Amino acid sequence: MWHKEEGRPQGPSEISTGAVNSTMGTGSGKSAPVRPALSPKAAACVSQGIKIKGEISGSEELFVDGQIDGKITCANSTVTLGPNATVKADVSAREVIVRGRVEGKLTGTDRIQVWRSARVQGDLKADRISIEEGAELHGMLEAGKPPVGASERASREGSKKTEANKPKDASKAEDEPASGAAVAGAD
Repeated sequence: MWHKEEGRPQGPSEISTGAVNSTMGTGSGKSAPVRPALSPKAAACVSQGIKIKGEISGSEELFVDGQIDGKITCANSTVTLGPNATVKADVSAREVIVRGRVEGKLTGTDRIQVWRSARVQGDLKADRISIEEGAELHGMLEAGKPPVGASERASREGSKKTEANKPKDASKAEDEPASGAAVAGAD
C-alpha cells in the first residue's frame, strides 16, 4: 500500500514526458524538438463516433470503426472495416477485411475477408475471397483471376454473336458447356 511521505511540501508533481518534449542539439546551438517515431506498420484510424462524408485515398493501412459515406481507395494497403463500422462506399484496396456493415462494391486486388459479424450489401471482387460462417451477404461474388487468353476468347465470342442467326449443329452443342456453366476441374 502506498503512503504519502510526510514532511514534503505539496507542489506540482513531476511528469516525465520522455522523447515527446525532449530536444536534441544541433551544430548551430539551436535545439529542435524530437518527434516520436511511428511504427511503419501503424494504421490510419477512423474511430467509432467519427463520421466522414467524401473520398478517402492513401497508401497506408486504414482501420475504420466509424461512419463513412463516399469512396475509400488504398491501392497497395489493407482496409479493415471494424465491428462498429457503418460504411456506404465503394472500397478498393489490396486487401479488404470486413467485420462491420458495408453497402457498396468491395474490390481487393489480393483478397477479401468477411467475418461472421459482417453485414455486406454489394458486390465483392478479388483473387481470393473468404467468408466466415454467419456473415450476411447480399450481392454478387467474383473470385479468381481470369484465365490466360480470356481477352482472346472474348473477342472470338464477339465474332460468334454476329453469326447468331445461323443454325448450330446439334451434335456440337452437346459437347460444349452452356454459357455460365461450371466445368469440373476448372479453376
